[in-house]
Amino acid sequence: MTTVSGDWLTTPGTQAVFAMLENAGHQAYAVGGCVRNALLGEPVADVDISTSARPETVMELARTAGLKPVPTGLEHGTITVVAGRQGYEVTTFRADVETDGRRAVVSFSDDIHADAVRRDFTMNALYADKDGHVLDPLGGLPDLRARRVRFIEDADRRIREDYLRSLRYFRFFAWYGDPADGVDPDAMSAISSNLDGLDLLSRERVGQELVKLFGAPDPYPAACIMARTGVLAKVLPGATEVPLGPLLVHEQSLMLPPEPLRRLAVMGVSDGRSLRLSKPKQKRLALYQDLIGVTQSPIEIAYRHGVDIALDVLAARAASFETPLPQIDRQALEHAANARFPLRGKDLQTAYQGKALGDALKRLERNWIDSGFTLAKAALLAQL
Repeated sequence: MTTVSGDWLTTPGTQAVFAMLENAGHQAYAVGGCVRNALLGEPVADVDISTSARPETVMELARTAGLKPVPTGLEHGTITVVAGRQGYEVTTFRADVETDGRRAVVSFSDDIHADAVRRDFTMNALYADKDGHVLDPLGGLPDLRARRVRFIEDADRRIREDYLRSLRYFRFFAWYGDPADGVDPDAMSAISSNLDGLDLLSRERVGQELVKLFGAPDPYPAACIMARTGVLAKVLPGATEVPLGPLLVHEQSLMLPPEPLRRLAVMGVSDGRSLRLSKPKQKRLALYQDLIGVTQSPIEIAYRHGVDIALDVLAARAASFETPLPQIDRQALEHAANARFPLRGKDLQTAYQGKALGDALKRLERNWIDSGFTLAKAALLAQL
């Protein structure tokens, strides 16, 4: 029998949620990402638990056990149970009654097989009991071991239940798939046949999925297939996957961590608002686009925006313009990032006012930057 282990399973909080359900005679299994990642040796972020207990029962059992229940998705059978300062999404076994490509009406069930069938990919329909014994009602283990992303049963039907699953396919392929084995032909056929369904999705859901996808260690193979199937043009009009390959090479050379916004920027994505990204993400994406296309030196970028942005822009410029990655003096970048312009507006107020004051400060700051940040305050004032 296949088993999983790890702190995520043995921690007192996880075991307390299992105990609260099983001691009352209900089935309870960890499900989905935590089981999948544990089997792959990947980090486990969240622990979801599937149960035969109805939502109202979960609420009552949690209170009786001294845990905190939060009805985060009551109509869909989900209660977040807080145990040991961690939230566990506890969801009743369920089956889809009706779907419209964006959301589903569900009915609760006592059957783990019915619960498994409504999920998206076989590698996500894996369950584990409190002792780590894995249940595989749909035969997903061979797919997981082969790193084969495959829809459960009929791919076309799975996508029509929720069109976001087309994007999720590419996200899971980027994170867990084996590019050497290629993609599942049934999945490609179903995705290509349902491109118009992507128009029904909220831009916020699309944006969130793309950020996750392009945060994978190597999303280039997935991006190429997205382009080939028409998905890329559908969700990111005008974007191209071509510079992404060189960018990943430059990222490795500079030892840069995965950064989805850097990658989206090099593909030509500039409007974070259209993807409903958060304000900080919108601002960073716009900054990347502004800096990639200008001649501002890496030293000045580091001074104005920090070392990380400077390195991101250097890698993105080389990828965008098909030029070699320049030699980089990280110590010089660090020095620039820590440099502080020695003049303030009050230092020039006796000689300048209004716009003239701003222009003078900019001119002197330019001279200071060009000097390698060496000109002292007195030397700068002597230039007035």
